[in-house]
Parts: sequence; C-alpha cells; structure tokens
Amino acid sequence: MSQRKQTLGEFIIENQASFKYTSGELSRLINSIRLAAKVVNHEVNKAGLVDILGAVGDTNIQGEDQQKLDVYANEKFIQTMTKRNIVCGIASEEEDDFIAINSQDENHQNKYVVLIDPLDGSSNIDVNVSVGTIFSIYRRVTPVGTPVTIEDFLQKGNQQVAAGYVVYGTSTMIVYTTGDGVNGFTLNPAIGTFYLSHPNMQFPENGRIYSVNEGNYIHFPKGIKDYIKYCQMEEGDRPYTSRYIGSLVSDFHRNMIKGGIYMYPKSSTASNGKLRLLYECNPMAFLAEQANGKASDGFERIMDIQPTELHQRVPFICGSKNMVEKAEEFMRNAE
Repeated sequence: MSQRKQTLGEFIIENQASFKYTSGELSRLINSIRLAAKVVNHEVNKAGLVDILGAVGDTNIQGEDQQKLDVYANEKFIQTMTKRNIVCGIASEEEDDFIAINSQDENHQNKYVVLIDPLDGSSNIDVNVSVGTIFSIYRRVTPVGTPVTIEDFLQKGNQQVAAGYVVYGTSTMIVYTTGDGVNGFTLNPAIGTFYLSHPNMQFPENGRIYSVNEGNYIHFPKGIKDYIKYCQMEEGDRPYTSRYIGSLVSDFHRNMIKGGIYMYPKSSTASNGKLRLLYECNPMAFLAEQANGKASDGFERIMDIQPTELHQRVPFICGSKNMVEKAEEFMRNAE
C-alpha cells in the first residue's frame, strides 16, 4: 500500500516552527492563497463554457489589455486576503496603486504585505495554454498599528519571507517557499485538497532547454544574441532545445523540473525588459535560489535590486545555475 501523501494544510502546520517569525499569521496567509487559488482554478477550468474568455475592454497600469480572467482573479485574491483579516496591504499588477487594508482591530496589528500577479499569461487562456498566479510576501517595515505606505512594498527581494506560484495546467499546483526549500502541492479536484507531490524541488545545475521569445531576437542586446547562438551551436551536449510557452509560471515550472534557462532581456523596443520586478521577478528569483538555481538581470542578482516604483520592469534571466552564469558571461563580454 502506498504511503498517504501529506496535505498542504498538514505541511503548513508541521513546518510552521521552522519559520523564524512563527506566529501563525503567515500560515493563515498561505492558507488564504490556497483558498483563492481553488476558486480561480474552478473558473479557469470553466473557460470556454461560460462568458469568462476574452478582453474586458480596459487596460491596466502597464497599458496591457485586461482579460476577464485577469479581473476575476484579481478580485478573488484581494477579497480572500482582505476578508480573512490577515494582511495590512496588497499590491497587484492589475491595480494602479497599493491597497491599504484596515484590520478589524483598530490598531491594525497585521504584519504582512502581499504583492501579486493574479493571472500570469492570461492571454493564453483563449487557446487553452497553462497560466498561473505569482505571489510575494514581506513583513512590513513601517510601524505596526499604522497604515501601510509605499515603503512597505518597495523592499528588495532579499527581504521576502515567502513567495510562490500557482500553475493552472493539466494539473493544478501550488509551489512555494518560506526560505527553507521549495515544495510543490498538486490539487486533487475530486475532493478539493492539495497534496505534497514535489518535495524539495531543485533546479538541475545544468539543463538543455532555453526559453526566450526568439521573435524579438533582432531587438535583443548583443550578449543575449551571442548566448542564443551558443545554445544553438552543435558542440558537446548542445544544441539545446528551444521551449517557450509565453507564460512565466509555466516556463519556470518546466525548467525547474527538467533543467533550463528562462530569459526576458531588455531590447531596443523595451529598454527595461517587460517583466515586473515586484510581482514576477523577485518571487521567481526567491524560488530559484531556494531550489539551487539563480536569477539575474544579466549583471546583478535580481533580489539585490532596490525597487523605486511599484510597477518597475527589469531584464530577467533565471534558471539552472550554470546556464545563468554562462549567459551572464556573454553579457559581460559584450559590454
């Protein structure tokens, strides 16, 4: 008889003591994300059967068309975390500004802020390609008992206390870290429970997959062009295989399991790249480093970058350690 798998709830309780700020508050926050993920997963799986596909007709702060599921996921995650009286502030890729949350306690004792990309890759929904949710959690830096300020959100990635993602694919998974390794939990849709399916996830130090939108090749800096040529060169274990889904969560998840590198560099059409430092790059960098991988902007560790604005964009290179270091070498040599 196979051994019974541990549920996400059991895992959170069992590992709560290993978290240095243990108070139960972070555990409740992870549980609220789990609940919202199940609700969003239900809607994602109904796409095509109900009026949930397509664009709303509005654009977000980045000037991108908002999809119906973007708006739905954004509302569900914000509602869930707000109503459960867990966080003191939320920043979302879909919102112009951060949201200050007044606790039911008049002294506003909640200690955590959450930054979230509610539905990464949502334009893929219409064609039935995997999408995801990315989240990042920090302890506030302003005094507890006062309203949050922008300072609470503009923290370096190395100050994160937890980060993770949900991938809505052939199976739905939550993958997260609290700074003590990375673990993945798969949803059993029959009973609505997440079970530990991928304990202690690790990037292989080397991989054979490179993930980049080669349609933008002509606009890439020389260092990235040279690295792509290196990936395609027939020598040793190369050429590498090109795999690009266009959903950061999906590309990252595959590369962590199989070994690979993901790149979204700056270009002549996007001088700072496209991905958001706070909602996408920092949480993925935290996960990568906790899983024996690496994340860089080509020259600097992602989690050492000081944010200056909520929706700041940065170039992003992330994945198997040796592959990222080789890409950095090409970037330095091209300078």
